[in-house]
Amino acid sequence: MVPRVARGPTPYWRLPLGGAALLLLLISVAAAQEPSGAACSQNTNKTCEECLKNVSCLWCNTDKACLDYPVTNVLPPASLCKLSSARWGVCWVNFEALIITMSVVGGAFLLGIAICCCCCCRRKRSRKPDRSEEKAIREREERRIRQEERRAEMKTRHDEIRKKYGLFKEENPYARFENN
Repeated sequence: MVPRVARGPTPYWRLPLGGAALLLLLISVAAAQEPSGAACSQNTNKTCEECLKNVSCLWCNTDKACLDYPVTNVLPPASLCKLSSARWGVCWVNFEALIITMSVVGGAFLLGIAICCCCCCRRKRSRKPDRSEEKAIREREERRIRQEERRAEMKTRHDEIRKKYGLFKEENPYARFENN
């Protein structure tokens, strides 16, 4: 067997892995960023933009409070701030909208990958029959040929028996009456 050599464009599964690695790198860089010198609580009752200059801060719109982001949780707990009024990174996106948007985008992405996989499998399957299908077609053809041979053999045997007993079918059975 010849070893398979990768040809053509990058496989589809490598692209999401590269994107995930880039996202993890950006998150780690953002987490490693030093705070801008001031604690988050000092920016309470100021603007959202001033609070979010520090990446470790979370802005709560309901009480105009700048809070330390709870790094132990992925999402801030409801006791700290409701998701609909919590802001992190940018002031115009709340966590609730972010979760819904990311869910829709992620679902569409997974659906797209599933559709691509199904299309690729169908295309690969329809290009040529696999070995079992080829074997079944070949066996069917061999059976048909043997059946035709048996049928021809039976016909010759029956013709010989008819000829022996004078029951042979004539080409034109009415020919013997025409001479009279």
